Amino acid sequence: MKEYTVVVERDESGRYAVHVPDLPGVASMGDTRREAIANIGEAIGCYLEGMKKLGRRPPRRRSRVELVRVKAA
Repeated sequence: MKEYTVVVERDESGRYAVHVPDLPGVASMGDTRREAIANIGEAIGCYLEGMKKLGRRPPRRRSRVELVRVKAA
């Protein structure tokens, strides 16, 4: 089982956009957060399957999420 960090953003229309920093070009969307996460799971699976068919090793997870607190002016 592989794990990758995903970035979830809510756009102005209320939809959710998701991308995977460690997998270039892997992105998806959904009307709900749950749908967006399910869709990105499928996209990651397709990406990894393609890498396997090409005989390439899947990228390792390098990205981490950190929250940074700053005082607002």
